[in-house]
Amino acid sequence: MALMITDECINCDVCEPECPNEAISQGDEIYVIDPDRCTECVGHYDEPQCQQVCPVDCIPHDPEHQESEAQLMEKYEQITA
Repeated sequence: MALMITDECINCDVCEPECPNEAISQGDEIYVIDPDRCTECVGHYDEPQCQQVCPVDCIPHDPEHQESEAQLMEKYEQITA
């Protein structure tokens, strides 16, 4: 399942550089996560790095992009190929 950033985001800029897949970018008002690039850090780390550094805890799972661990690993392999 991909992650998403809620409107509680304070644009602190700490999540974007932590994403190994470059899935996070500045949106019109807040940062956004590209679900096609988000693997929840599967293949890179044990836990999503953006969630670890977010000071306001505004990065939950995106219910519209549910994926299994195997699907996230497959996406990681495609991105890093």
